[in-house]
Amino acid sequence: MATYYEIMLTDMSKLTTAAGDWDAMAKDFDKLARIYKEEVHGISLGDTWVGLSADAASARFDVTLKEFQGAQSEAKAVAKLIRDAHAEFTRLRKKIEDVRDDAVKAGMRVSERGVVAFDTSKLDHVAYVAYVHDPGYQESARTAAAGWSERIDVAVKAVNDADEGFKLALASLTQDSNLLDGTVGGFNREPKANPYPSLEEAAKAQHIPKGKREVAEWWHDLDPVTRAILLQENGDELQKAGIMSPLYKWHAADDGSGAFNTEDPTAEDLWFLARAQAIAAGGDVTGENAASRNMEHYLGKTGEPLDLDVDRILQDDSQFRDDVTVHIAQNQDVWRQQGLDAFEKAGGDKTVVVPVESKAVGRTFGSDEWFHAVGSHQQNVSGMVTVSPGEDGKPRVSLDYQANVWDRYNWDAGKSTTFPGGVEIPDSEMGRLHKTGLAQEFDMRGSSSTYTYDLNSDTSATVSPPDQGREGSRGDVSRGDEENR
Repeated sequence: MATYYEIMLTDMSKLTTAAGDWDAMAKDFDKLARIYKEEVHGISLGDTWVGLSADAASARFDVTLKEFQGAQSEAKAVAKLIRDAHAEFTRLRKKIEDVRDDAVKAGMRVSERGVVAFDTSKLDHVAYVAYVHDPGYQESARTAAAGWSERIDVAVKAVNDADEGFKLALASLTQDSNLLDGTVGGFNREPKANPYPSLEEAAKAQHIPKGKREVAEWWHDLDPVTRAILLQENGDELQKAGIMSPLYKWHAADDGSGAFNTEDPTAEDLWFLARAQAIAAGGDVTGENAASRNMEHYLGKTGEPLDLDVDRILQDDSQFRDDVTVHIAQNQDVWRQQGLDAFEKAGGDKTVVVPVESKAVGRTFGSDEWFHAVGSHQQNVSGMVTVSPGEDGKPRVSLDYQANVWDRYNWDAGKSTTFPGGVEIPDSEMGRLHKTGLAQEFDMRGSSSTYTYDLNSDTSATVSPPDQGREGSRGDVSRGDEENR
């Protein structure tokens, strides 16, 4: 990986020299191909040499002639790639220079190694004395320097990504693309240009991180055309990896019952525990399996996050389905325009994909089961808008989306919950189980399956989750992640 210092000292003109050499090589191969065709291959095509030996020789000569022609095509492609690399490297290095110059204008000093520091030499005497005696001023200066350093690092990384993309594209161009053409490891007779918008994007497309949030961040950082290419090549796997995961960072709204296992349980707490266990068991009898499952997880006192079955919530709770359609209705015009803008910027002839996400809002589930299982929560919709060229000349615009839910299973003093059977229990009593270590509060989150909506349609979006059945108790695997049971 090249450093800031190495990038700034690199002589980019050598790339144009190399491109010229490859162009000259292509001309030489063209000259050799014509000579070979006339003076060697032509012998087997005339009337002076006929028979089986002539036919065999002609087939071999034909392969060799095509290799000369393939060498010419490969050399031309390499020359063009090198010129493209020169243009991209030059542009990206200029970005580094621009960031450096902006940092200097902002009062920073940037060393030849790219190290950024606050430049105190630019301060007059009064400002310098204030800086020396004010820790807050010093801290703000360090923070500013760190910010500029990060921007330079990002610009340097872009050059290194482009360098890696150049290596990948070069390897692709010089690899025999047809192993059935009479040669193995011969010249690439049909070299294909880099399909990505840039060499930088070609490298970024190869580095899929682990973790759904990391995948979503990587996906957002890609070019719209790059996303479309990757989606076409490996869409199912990418969706499983998390490209549609929301970037919204959820945090619990309050501390719930407080610290876990900080008080000794009393006899009354054991009575609270027995009652909670009865409520959990009774949930399966009354059909509120989700509420039963979540209560059991609370009593399991692991504190591990629990995945919510959002598809089942969509099926059970009409209010939640309406909420999801509202998210789409409030954003679809903006999302559609974002997709069309990206489509136009890409030339209007390539498919583009733009990630979208609605603002998270607080809502409360309406169905009894999910009200008791989760209650109030944060929700939003995340997904992607795809714009493709249409046969009628008009772009096709569609939205793939999922619904997301977050909440914390906790109990707030001053509230009460009515459980099946009409039993009303103060939250403070249930919260005692957390404080005494007999249960433990936990985070809950989940995302639905992917749904599609035609953004060219005049009709409103509707959510129609598949019927998942109602069989099984809280231990039924179809109700969520088995690892959380």
